[in-house]
Amino acid sequence: KFKNTYRHWMANIKDWCISRQLWWGHQIPAYFYGSSKDDFVVAKDIESALSKAQKKSGKNLSIEDLKQDEDVMDTWFSSWIWPISVFNGFDDSSNKNELDYYYPTNDLVTAPEIMFFWVARMIISGFEYKGNIPFKNVYYTGIVRDKLGRKMSKSLGNSPDPIELIKKYGADGVRVGMLLSSPAGNDLLFDSGLCEQGRNFTNKIWNAFRLVNSWEEKDIAQPESSAIAGKWFASKFNSTINELNDSYDKFRISEALMTTYKLIWDDFCSWYLEMIKPSYGQPIDSVTKKEAIAYFEAILKIVHPFTPFIAEEIWHLIGKRAKEDCIINAPWPNPKAIDNQLLTNFSLFENVISEIRTLRKEKNIAQKVKLDMTVNENKKLDKIYDSLVVKLGNLSSLSYSKEKLENAFSFIIGSNEYFVPFNSDFDVEKEFEKIQKEIEDRKGFLNSVLKKLNNPRFVDNAPEKVVQLENKKKEDAENQIKVLEDKLSSLSK
Repeated sequence: KFKNTYRHWMANIKDWCISRQLWWGHQIPAYFYGSSKDDFVVAKDIESALSKAQKKSGKNLSIEDLKQDEDVMDTWFSSWIWPISVFNGFDDSSNKNELDYYYPTNDLVTAPEIMFFWVARMIISGFEYKGNIPFKNVYYTGIVRDKLGRKMSKSLGNSPDPIELIKKYGADGVRVGMLLSSPAGNDLLFDSGLCEQGRNFTNKIWNAFRLVNSWEEKDIAQPESSAIAGKWFASKFNSTINELNDSYDKFRISEALMTTYKLIWDDFCSWYLEMIKPSYGQPIDSVTKKEAIAYFEAILKIVHPFTPFIAEEIWHLIGKRAKEDCIINAPWPNPKAIDNQLLTNFSLFENVISEIRTLRKEKNIAQKVKLDMTVNENKKLDKIYDSLVVKLGNLSSLSYSKEKLENAFSFIIGSNEYFVPFNSDFDVEKEFEKIQKEIEDRKGFLNSVLKKLNNPRFVDNAPEKVVQLENKKKEDAENQIKVLEDKLSSLSK
């Protein structure tokens, strides 16, 4: 992103220095031994300086006679030779293996305002002394600001104490909170409330571990619902790995965090664990328990960059491992085969379960009460998720029929209608009013779509895909109105 923007900064370079003394940096390697301004030597260390001073002065001097210049090189001089100083210089043969391994490195993370003070100077020194760049990529962070957009500083007193934040939200919680407030390349408008969200996220991971760890394992047959759940999550995980790899390759760290967050919170905790969770007081089959642990270990690997402490802790608790077998050394997961049809069909399953839960809530039907459900299949459905619909919907039966069911609650998804027979406490009149309102709403939506499609300017100028989408909306709305009117007719009988 920045390689062309700042390329001109490397042209017309001139030597310079900062005259003011800063409080840190490399101490000047000049050693004084007499009162004359010429009574000094320059050496790598004090032992070498002593030898040079004795030779230059002709006197039998001791180390106590030498005094190193108290001044230091300016901050940026010290910084630009950092890739060299960490290896004790490029010419130290004892560090050659480490130097060859770490130089050049991949990424440098820094702020854009020190591009020339530091980044460009390290590049210059790298070419001068090693003949190669010190790093391949430069990632620029934003400035941490308060909610009012002010740069955090001691004088304003608007900078929170990081130790206190960690005590309150945990190190991982603060880390996630910072990343949630830092879209790539922009300044960070820090809000401690995001640290609370980060803490909630780490708590979610910990509670998921406690749940899986609490399940009693037994060598029994794996239910069909658990087998389908495992296949779905495998495809979802592998699809997510592809997204994460793309985000990391493009340095979209915030996007990588949100992708990881949604996979863990929504897909793993809210769906997968619910789909495989055994009934209260019942054991889980061995195959599903092993699968769940394997998936948990996989998500620990992808969340480790954001929550390293809790990921490492659970890594050693979830399985028997040697002390040195750490997640930080574990390989990043490789994406495997993805069943795209399974992923596509999941959205339908998700909608069905959501509608059943809404129905229970609106009609005050307890979750423990089993329901019968019949599907009026106007459009052919893939029934792969049926066992999971029965489990999560707590159904006693699920059937398909070409006939509509009378005296039943119903909801519509796409072109298909789902029926649940009334119970004895059902209020027919109230349901009649509710359906009438739904019909009015759908007709209002249909009219808004028809206005677009009946407008020649829209049809002639809009992209073909947009027009097709509006036609699809029209078709769905007309089908839903017909289903609702049929439903109203059945209530009137």
